Amino acid sequence: MSSSSTTSVHVTALDGLVNVNSLFTIAVFVGLSLTTPGQRSLEGKTACDAGIDVAKKLLVFEVVSFSFFLFSSLVAQGLKLAINLLNSKDVDEAFRAHINLKVLRFGMMGSAFGSVMGCVFLMLSMVDVIQIRLGMLSCGSKSAVHSVVALVVLVSTALLVYISTAVYAFLH
Repeated sequence: MSSSSTTSVHVTALDGLVNVNSLFTIAVFVGLSLTTPGQRSLEGKTACDAGIDVAKKLLVFEVVSFSFFLFSSLVAQGLKLAINLLNSKDVDEAFRAHINLKVLRFGMMGSAFGSVMGCVFLMLSMVDVIQIRLGMLSCGSKSAVHSVVALVVLVSTALLVYISTAVYAFLH
């Protein structure tokens, strides 16, 4: 592949990544707003109520998740900025930029890594939200267990597909 490759696809992919990260960032703040210390679960038994340790863990997971999404978005925006600035130098080739493909590929993988880690920590925080709202998993709350199983299975499957396609694209 030449050092001058079509970059419109890269810019589109980076745009999509930034947009998805924005949606996930909103989910982080929604998760934070739904929990307050001392909140009773919907299970109805005091023994099933989450303690302050679960609320603290939720806060840590939400902050780490937000940090990874912000990292991913900033790397993607930086790559887009570089591509657009390089494109502005060559008016005749609107969709081509002379950019080091290794830098572009590693930047895109770094951004993808940030999104994956953000999703992992968002999933962990959602498990804590479920425990706060529906009851502790250790209590055996059926609705909490079913919700967590569905969340973990679906998010893990989606992440495996995402990671597989990103690695495939990186290697080919």
